Amino acid sequence: MKIAILDDYQQVAEHFADWQKVKDRCELKVFNEPFDDEDHAIENLLDFDALIIMRERTPIATKLLNACSKLKLIITSGMRNKSIDLETCKQKNITVCGTDMHPNPTAELTWALILGLARNIREETENMYQGYWQTTVGTELKGKTLGVIGLGKQGTQVTNIAKAFGMEVIAWSENLKIADAQAKGVLAVAKEDLLARADVVSIHLVLSERTKNLIKYDDLCMMKEDAYLINTSRGEIVNEEDLVRALEENKIAGAGLDVYSEEPLPANHKLRFMPNALLLPHLGYVTKENYSLMYEQMLENLEKYLDGDTIRKIQ
Repeated sequence: MKIAILDDYQQVAEHFADWQKVKDRCELKVFNEPFDDEDHAIENLLDFDALIIMRERTPIATKLLNACSKLKLIITSGMRNKSIDLETCKQKNITVCGTDMHPNPTAELTWALILGLARNIREETENMYQGYWQTTVGTELKGKTLGVIGLGKQGTQVTNIAKAFGMEVIAWSENLKIADAQAKGVLAVAKEDLLARADVVSIHLVLSERTKNLIKYDDLCMMKEDAYLINTSRGEIVNEEDLVRALEENKIAGAGLDVYSEEPLPANHKLRFMPNALLLPHLGYVTKENYSLMYEQMLENLEKYLDGDTIRKIQ
């Protein structure tokens, strides 16, 4: 059985799991770089029986699934991966399995972005390495207002940390109930009120047709000029062109981003050259603890499949 391990950007897949356990039953190949496009992916994956992938990286769409006729198994990190066309997998009788994931790393990273913007960490760090000393004046968080868009698991974790900083928290989403927000010590408000009142707006929603382009130029213009936008959820929730325009026009003080409409973010993308943008390369779930958990369970899933069984089956 030929197995392709995709999306190993940090070249650590073979460190976090003992793939030697299946070497006598499988031929493994690790791909460390993203494919140029879908045709490039198909060209490289035609002969494989199984794919082991990281969520939200290489798209496993209809064209690829139809082209890769030998494919029988897909193992993804996490139990939900919007990049996989599950309907086509079902039609082609391709088994899809997942793994557990730690729920806390993305919320923790959200605060790295918030603090990074509030205290000008990017500029101060760059200036320190160039020999300068104290070139900016930061902003305190205590007494400020955090606006959380999406009060699910991630939004709730971010909210709890905000309270430790002494921030007021307001929240909005289409389905947010006032009683649910009150139970978490949060004030439910309208979307427009949240954007106008918050000193920091942090997005914690699942990408869907309803949430795609949820934040556009007019929404950004509702925010305070000294407010920050944080997105660690999905890039397409914020209209990227509108965000670039708002940053260029200084409609908001800055944006902290870990997700983008196109990933990896092109080297010449305008966001890379914005002085008021703090950018990370989608590191939300990228921790040693998460990788260890995910890769070990990926290997366990593969072993079970080779034994004629399936665990953590998505479909």
